[in-house]
Amino acid sequence: MPWTTALLIALALLGAATVLGVLLRARSGRVVRSPGAAPTDASAADASPADSAAAALGVDPASFGERITLVQFSTAYCSRCPATARLLGELAAGSAGVRHLEIDLTDDPELAARFAVLQTPTTLVLDAAGRQHARIGGPPRMNELVELVDSLTRRTSVTS
Repeated sequence: MPWTTALLIALALLGAATVLGVLLRARSGRVVRSPGAAPTDASAADASPADSAAAALGVDPASFGERITLVQFSTAYCSRCPATARLLGELAAGSAGVRHLEIDLTDDPELAARFAVLQTPTTLVLDAAGRQHARIGGPPRMNELVELVDSLTRRTSVTS
């Protein structure tokens, strides 16, 4: 193979990797709204949606927020998870009825599979009934998340 062909192949691979990296970076941290705000787990027919969501996550329903719960999936090896936990904790502390709940997936691959967690941090935004309103892969873009939390807390205070 002539050296020009090898050079063209190398440049094409470099270009493809660059485009892929830019696309992945553009999607990371973006708030992706969930269609219809479906409950996170409907397996328990007799339980409330919030109880079902708590059971699916393996947590006490009392750990959910009155209006919103920010569920952060982390692992022990995640370098961006501590900073994300601090930001989500600050957002929850400054917003009435909002709680931050961090779940370590390091030793629980079944839970990661159940919630289709492919990267950490991954954050789910749940309402008081346990319905998922949004999902964020990677460190959240705080301006988008604050806007979502504000809109959901306004909506729940109007319906209450």
